[in-house]
Amino acid sequence: MTAGPTRQRLSRSKRGEGEERPSLTSVSPRPISPPASDLDLRSAPPSPTSPAATVSAMNYIIGAFKPPCDISITFSDARTRKQVSVKDNGKTTMVPVFQSLETISGEVSIAPVPGKRIEHMGVKIELLGQIELYFDRGNFYDFTSLVRELDVPGEIYERKAYPFEFSTVEMPYESYNGTNVRLRYILKVTIGRNYVGNIVEHRDFCVRNYTPVPTINNSIKMEVGIEDCLHIEFEYSKSKYHLNDVIIGKIYFLLVRIKIKNMELEIRRRESTGSGSNTYVETETLAKFELMDGAPVRGESIPVRLFLTPYELTPTYRNINNKFSVKYYLNLVLVDEEDRRYFKQQEITMYRLLESPPAS
Repeated sequence: MTAGPTRQRLSRSKRGEGEERPSLTSVSPRPISPPASDLDLRSAPPSPTSPAATVSAMNYIIGAFKPPCDISITFSDARTRKQVSVKDNGKTTMVPVFQSLETISGEVSIAPVPGKRIEHMGVKIELLGQIELYFDRGNFYDFTSLVRELDVPGEIYERKAYPFEFSTVEMPYESYNGTNVRLRYILKVTIGRNYVGNIVEHRDFCVRNYTPVPTINNSIKMEVGIEDCLHIEFEYSKSKYHLNDVIIGKIYFLLVRIKIKNMELEIRRRESTGSGSNTYVETETLAKFELMDGAPVRGESIPVRLFLTPYELTPTYRNINNKFSVKYYLNLVLVDEEDRRYFKQQEITMYRLLESPPAS
């Protein structure tokens, strides 16, 4: 007696005699996935959102915008020439110093990325003097522009060096970095290309022009006051000062009927840019020097002796290329016991005197 197929009893609720029984349809078997611990993830390719794919994409993008060569600009006397610190966009860099009518020479080096060549329409270097007004940022006004052609159209396969020279360059204005304006000098190298953007590199340098000691330098003497309350006379030994000079003077009290609490001397810089309705004026107090603390009496004389070396001063600039001016003022301030302020302002002229070499 052979055993028949095993029958399974399906439990169901009782139905009426006229109801149809539910039909059973066959279902194809589904493969059972192994547990997660048994999956081999070592050979799985990274998903598009994985960190590895993101880094690879970023490297591709950076490589696409990276210039195909390195350009360096060096000055022929860089080791021996004096350098000064210059602030630009919050960064401080050291740049060489030149003065007007000097010869600027050096070398431009172009080194292609290994395995690449550069097709170009010519290589040139420019010496530019530019003024940038911060309310018109991005637009440069060139007041000096000289060009030297370094190479004719062709290809660069390996590092090439190009000497350059600008003889007795006239640079009439000093470098200046102020509140609303910047005057700068740069060397700009341009590799011209046809179907893609030009490759540009620039190098800043500083210009300082020196002035001899003025033959006429009158003293400043003035009487000021408030009728029947205060009458003072101040005197400064001269009206023109070099950047490392000393301001020497005296303050005379001819009439004092106000209780003066203290007196101080300020150095102020006034920078004006633009013209007409687009004129912007910025006044900055560079130094405060207390001359007196306490009430003066009639006939008292207060000496003034203020050293300028510690302060970051520039020469006086008057209507530079019709774009900006920089002026300096001595501001005498008196404060009474009720904190009322009385002041008198007097313009002075600043200039840069040629520094004498230290004695050996």
